[in-house]
Amino acid sequence: MNWYVVYTKPKWEKKVAERLNEIGVVTYCPLVTKTSQWSDRKKTISVPLFNSYIFVQIEEKDRNKVFQIPGAVRYLFWLGKPAMVKDSEIEAIQTWLAAPATYEVSLDKWKKGDKIMLESGPFISQSAIIQEVKQNHYILILESLGCLLRIDKKED
Repeated sequence: MNWYVVYTKPKWEKKVAERLNEIGVVTYCPLVTKTSQWSDRKKTISVPLFNSYIFVQIEEKDRNKVFQIPGAVRYLFWLGKPAMVKDSEIEAIQTWLAAPATYEVSLDKWKKGDKIMLESGPFISQSAIIQEVKQNHYILILESLGCLLRIDKKED
Protein backbone atom coordinates (compact mmCIF):
# COMPACT_ATOMS: atom_id res chain seq x y z
CA MET A 1 0.00 0.00 0.00
CA ASN A 2 1.06 3.54 -0.61
CA TRP A 3 1.60 6.30 1.93
CA TYR A 4 -0.22 9.55 1.14
CA VAL A 5 -0.03 12.97 2.77
CA VAL A 6 -3.29 14.35 4.18
CA TYR A 7 -3.71 18.04 4.96
CA THR A 8 -5.72 18.61 8.15
CA LYS A 9 -7.28 21.59 9.85
CA PRO A 10 -4.69 23.43 11.97
CA LYS A 11 -4.07 21.73 15.35
CA TRP A 12 -6.20 18.69 14.34
CA GLU A 13 -3.37 16.36 13.33
CA LYS A 14 -3.48 14.06 16.36
CA LYS A 15 -7.31 13.94 16.44
CA VAL A 16 -7.60 13.08 12.75
CA ALA A 17 -4.90 10.38 13.01
CA GLU A 18 -6.59 8.84 16.05
CA ARG A 19 -10.03 8.77 14.42
CA LEU A 20 -8.65 7.34 11.17
CA ASN A 21 -6.98 4.55 13.17
CA GLU A 22 -10.35 3.82 14.78
CA ILE A 23 -11.93 3.16 11.35
CA GLY A 24 -9.03 0.95 10.28
CA VAL A 25 -6.81 3.35 8.31
CA VAL A 26 -3.08 3.09 9.08
CA THR A 27 -1.74 6.54 9.96
CA TYR A 28 1.52 8.10 11.01
CA CYS A 29 1.62 11.46 12.75
CA PRO A 30 5.26 12.08 13.72
CA LEU A 31 5.47 13.86 17.08
CA VAL A 32 8.27 15.78 18.78
CA THR A 33 8.48 16.71 22.45
CA LYS A 34 8.59 20.40 23.22
CA THR A 35 8.63 22.41 26.44
CA SER A 36 6.16 25.29 26.43
CA GLN A 37 6.31 28.06 28.97
CA TRP A 38 3.40 30.08 30.20
CA SER A 39 3.57 32.89 32.73
CA ASP A 40 2.86 30.52 35.64
CA ARG A 41 4.32 27.16 34.54
CA LYS A 42 6.29 25.06 32.08
CA LYS A 43 4.84 21.99 30.45
CA THR A 44 6.31 19.31 28.19
CA ILE A 45 3.98 18.50 25.31
CA SER A 46 4.03 16.39 22.14
CA VAL A 47 3.44 18.39 18.97
CA PRO A 48 3.30 17.23 15.34
CA LEU A 49 6.58 17.46 13.44
CA PHE A 50 4.68 18.70 10.37
CA ASN A 51 1.95 21.26 11.07
CA SER A 52 -1.39 20.30 9.49
CA TYR A 53 -0.06 17.11 7.84
CA ILE A 54 -0.34 13.41 8.59
CA PHE A 55 0.60 10.33 6.59
CA VAL A 56 -1.94 7.63 5.74
CA GLN A 57 -1.29 4.19 4.29
CA ILE A 58 -4.31 3.26 2.23
CA GLU A 59 -5.30 1.56 -1.02
CA GLU A 60 -5.91 3.90 -3.97
CA LYS A 61 -9.55 2.79 -4.20
CA ASP A 62 -10.18 3.60 -0.50
CA ARG A 63 -8.66 7.09 -0.48
CA ASN A 64 -12.04 8.81 0.06
CA LYS A 65 -12.48 7.03 3.44
CA VAL A 66 -10.23 9.73 4.88
CA PHE A 67 -12.92 12.37 4.38
CA GLN A 68 -15.35 10.54 6.70
CA ILE A 69 -13.36 12.07 9.54
CA PRO A 70 -13.92 15.72 10.53
CA GLY A 71 -10.70 17.71 10.23
CA ALA A 72 -9.30 15.93 7.15
CA VAL A 73 -9.25 18.62 4.48
CA ARG A 74 -7.56 17.25 1.36
CA TYR A 75 -4.68 15.22 0.00
CA LEU A 76 -1.41 16.91 -0.83
CA PHE A 77 -0.81 16.83 -4.58
CA TRP A 78 2.46 16.79 -6.54
CA LEU A 79 2.46 17.30 -10.32
CA GLY A 80 -1.31 16.82 -10.50
CA LYS A 81 -1.35 13.51 -8.62
CA PRO A 82 -1.71 12.70 -4.91
CA ALA A 83 1.74 12.93 -3.32
CA MET A 84 3.06 9.50 -2.36
CA VAL A 85 5.73 8.89 0.26
CA LYS A 86 8.03 5.88 0.10
CA ASP A 87 8.24 3.42 3.00
CA SER A 88 11.95 4.23 3.26
CA GLU A 89 11.13 7.93 3.79
CA ILE A 90 8.64 7.12 6.57
CA GLU A 91 11.27 4.83 8.14
CA ALA A 92 13.87 7.62 7.90
CA ILE A 93 11.55 9.97 9.81
CA GLN A 94 10.89 7.28 12.44
CA THR A 95 14.63 6.57 12.81
CA TRP A 96 15.45 10.24 13.11
CA LEU A 97 12.78 10.81 15.79
CA ALA A 98 13.87 7.73 17.76
CA ALA A 99 17.53 8.76 17.78
CA PRO A 100 19.19 10.21 20.86
CA ALA A 101 19.65 13.98 20.97
CA THR A 102 23.45 13.98 20.84
CA TYR A 103 26.16 12.00 19.06
CA GLU A 104 29.91 11.88 19.10
CA VAL A 105 31.07 13.03 15.67
CA SER A 106 34.64 13.56 14.58
CA LEU A 107 35.09 15.95 11.66
CA ASP A 108 38.37 17.70 12.48
CA LYS A 109 40.10 16.47 9.31
CA TRP A 110 37.36 17.62 6.93
CA LYS A 111 37.19 20.90 5.05
CA LYS A 112 34.61 22.82 3.01
CA GLY A 113 33.57 20.96 -0.14
CA ASP A 114 34.54 17.47 1.11
CA LYS A 115 32.05 14.69 0.41
CA ILE A 116 31.57 12.34 3.37
CA MET A 117 29.44 9.35 4.38
CA LEU A 118 27.78 9.67 7.79
CA GLU A 119 28.75 6.72 9.99
CA SER A 120 26.46 7.20 12.98
CA GLY A 121 23.28 8.90 14.11
CA PRO A 122 19.85 9.04 12.54
CA PHE A 123 21.29 9.82 9.08
CA ILE A 124 23.70 6.88 9.01
CA SER A 125 24.82 5.85 5.50
CA GLN A 126 23.70 9.19 4.04
CA SER A 127 26.20 11.05 1.90
CA ALA A 128 26.81 14.71 2.70
CA ILE A 129 28.90 17.61 1.49
CA ILE A 130 30.59 19.91 3.99
CA GLN A 131 29.18 23.36 3.21
CA GLU A 132 30.60 25.35 6.10
CA VAL A 133 33.26 24.89 8.75
CA LYS A 134 33.08 27.32 11.67
CA GLN A 135 34.78 27.49 15.02
CA ASN A 136 31.84 25.96 16.89
CA HIS A 137 29.84 24.07 14.21
CA TYR A 138 29.72 22.44 10.78
CA ILE A 139 26.97 22.71 8.16
CA LEU A 140 26.44 19.62 5.99
CA ILE A 141 24.23 19.23 2.92
CA LEU A 142 22.44 15.86 2.99
CA GLU A 143 22.22 15.11 -0.72
CA SER A 144 19.49 12.47 -0.79
CA LEU A 145 17.19 14.39 1.57
CA GLY A 146 17.93 17.84 0.15
CA CYS A 147 18.36 19.45 3.55
CA LEU A 148 21.00 21.03 5.75
CA LEU A 149 22.35 19.48 8.93
CA ARG A 150 24.10 21.54 11.58
CA ILE A 151 26.59 19.71 13.78
CA ASP A 152 27.78 21.57 16.86
CA LYS A 153 31.34 21.00 17.96
CA LYS A 154 31.73 19.56 21.44
CA GLU A 155 33.43 21.76 24.01
CA ASP A 156 36.34 19.93 25.64
